[in-house]
Amino acid sequence: MSPAPEPLYRPNVGIALFNREGQVLIARRLRDDGPETIAPGHEWQMPQGGVDEGEELLAAAKRELWEETGVTSPAHLGQTPTWVTYDFPPYEGPPHRLSQFRGQRQRWFAFRFVGDEREIEVAGTRGGAEPEFGEWRWECLERLPELVVPFKRHVYEQVAREFQPFAVTAAD
Repeated sequence: MSPAPEPLYRPNVGIALFNREGQVLIARRLRDDGPETIAPGHEWQMPQGGVDEGEELLAAAKRELWEETGVTSPAHLGQTPTWVTYDFPPYEGPPHRLSQFRGQRQRWFAFRFVGDEREIEVAGTRGGAEPEFGEWRWECLERLPELVVPFKRHVYEQVAREFQPFAVTAAD
């Protein structure tokens, strides 16, 4: 009998949405999502989500941004040149759609928010998905690694380094 195959990384996109002052949108997670656990004091994260079969990465990023925040006014600034991965912490819970994966393999996209803040609604239901977040705020990019769950911290440190050029006041 051959050994069980190594669990794969789920293809995923992450989104850094910058406002005109160079701050980034973060949202507070409402609950665990299977192996995507949250820890007290580390409930904040940027929007992220899975890539559908055959979906272009930029299209996936825009779709996830809309599904999780309601934002329809992003201007694409750039993306990370490579994939970044993180492993889920050990999971002993009931069967879950993410439990077949070792973790997530992410490509990160930076956007400038060019709409009105009334457009942002993290508690809404869009795309058939339940809301993941209960509140949101703008935050300094360099502070993000200390606000996220420890198993994602290295990803946020890399994203903060690579997207630092976008964390500036936008010219009108």
